[in-house]
Amino acid sequence: AAPHRCSRRWTTVRGRYSVMARMQKKFWKTKQVLIKATGKKEDEYVVASDADLDAKLEFFRSVQLTCTELLKVIEKYQHRITRLSQEENELGLFLRFQAERDRTKAGNMMEATSKALCTSAKQRMALCPPLQRMYQEVETFRRRAIADTLLTVSRMEKTRTEYRGALLWMKDVSQELDPDTYKQLEKFRKVQSQVRGTKSQFEKLKNDVCQKVDMLGASRCNMLSHSLCTYQVHCRNGQKVVTIRQRGELTQTQF
Repeated sequence: AAPHRCSRRWTTVRGRYSVMARMQKKFWKTKQVLIKATGKKEDEYVVASDADLDAKLEFFRSVQLTCTELLKVIEKYQHRITRLSQEENELGLFLRFQAERDRTKAGNMMEATSKALCTSAKQRMALCPPLQRMYQEVETFRRRAIADTLLTVSRMEKTRTEYRGALLWMKDVSQELDPDTYKQLEKFRKVQSQVRGTKSQFEKLKNDVCQKVDMLGASRCNMLSHSLCTYQVHCRNGQKVVTIRQRGELTQTQF
């Protein structure tokens, strides 16, 4: 019976310590969250050790923000191109209508201008398909690549908070540490083990974030390079067509 009582007592002690350890872990984690939320100064050496990571995160936020802004700009640009083309085409049709009733040189000029305006409107509308493709590519990039990286960043930030909370806990325990007291030394070792565990998780996710952000930057460059090249080709072709048409109409009006 005695061994059973000792076993139950040991199990009870371990259970109490486990509950206490979990409570202390949550306490220091919460304290770290409050420090970050209030902007209180943290240990400069700990902050400096994450300088490369913070630079990557700053770049990631820039990619995230600029992609969202680019989508808004493309949407506005498409809308304004469409409106301008409609107005230009309507003006061209109006001039054509007036030219049909005016057989003078002024009528010829209105007819030439009408053709140039209608051609310009048509070529401007031809920019919409490459812009639409660019919009779709950027939106897909935002929904997939950026969202996936954001998920990894969120997980990393959670483990970083746990790691820094564990460091605060170890610092607090070390200030009261008496090497001659077994219980305090054992407590310090367990907290030290907690720090090692959270650091290992944090370092792994930190490396994942840095790699994903680098890949994200390269993917964005490739995507924009391809999309903008296609848009540029359409712009040049449209400009050539309009220029040739304008020269042709101008030559006709001179005779």
